[in-house]
Amino acid sequence: MSLTVAVQMDPMESINIAGDPSFALMLSAKARGHRLFHYTADALNYADGRVWAKAHPVTVERVVGKHFTFGEPVNLDLGDEVDVVLMRQDPPFDLGYITATHLLERIAHKTLVVNDPASVRNAPEKVFVLDYARFMPPTLVTRSLDEAKAFLAKHGEIVVKPIHGNGGKAIFKVGRDGLNLSALIEVFNQTWREPHMLQAFLPGVAQGDKRIVLVDGEVAGAINRIPGEGEFRSNLAVGGSAAKTELTAKEREICAALGPELKKRGLLFVGIDVIGGEWLTEINVTSPTGIVAIERLDGIDVAAMIWDAIEAKLNAR
Repeated sequence: MSLTVAVQMDPMESINIAGDPSFALMLSAKARGHRLFHYTADALNYADGRVWAKAHPVTVERVVGKHFTFGEPVNLDLGDEVDVVLMRQDPPFDLGYITATHLLERIAHKTLVVNDPASVRNAPEKVFVLDYARFMPPTLVTRSLDEAKAFLAKHGEIVVKPIHGNGGKAIFKVGRDGLNLSALIEVFNQTWREPHMLQAFLPGVAQGDKRIVLVDGEVAGAINRIPGEGEFRSNLAVGGSAAKTELTAKEREICAALGPELKKRGLLFVGIDVIGGEWLTEINVTSPTGIVAIERLDGIDVAAMIWDAIEAKLNAR
């Protein structure tokens, strides 16, 4: 089956092809004979019930510095001329992101959008995960300094992070003395209007923060992300390194609990984060990563699994 695929993502020239999952998905699509278009979220348009984007036909190759070639841009009707839209732009999960989901939702009855735009909008990574609080470390969502102080006093060491952050950015560890907590909450409150997330610090993060990838609700593979020297954050984007791993019994229990709901919501490509083999911290649905490292370490072609799942969904329509 040859498909027309539109990829809504960041500018092609900005990606690191060595680890970028969107690029891996595009290479896999090319290998299947699918026709690819690229556009950025700000190129979306709506009128008279139609959603279209100024999009470039694109060919991709795994050649550093020459990894893509654009054709002449066209006004691509995402409802009538496209089989699949991959919504793969990175956060911030802001009003621009949310508006893009509203626009893509209008063509989802015609075109398969991965992940489902309404579900992406309703499942931000650090909010959706609260549905599974039984698997989470002690967690507080607040803007209150008094509540933050009480949480620190109860748990001794905590981390503070923006509730709509990504890639390990702006995550701070606060020690038992709490010397910087007041200033940190002040800065967070000045920077973001929404509440922030505080969690008990998990010393087990020194041994890694596991990224588990699920495809249509089923475990596809996992990597363990090890913090870099002098860091407690393990995200690959901030210097963490990937290592082979196996799932614990608790992690399999977590995946079994999440899987049916992910499938029901049309969240086909999801990455969850688990610390210490038992503590669920995030459910990543916007633009999950990890599939390139999984293939490198374990030989599992997750990109192909994602396309298999997409093609199966199209055949079932």
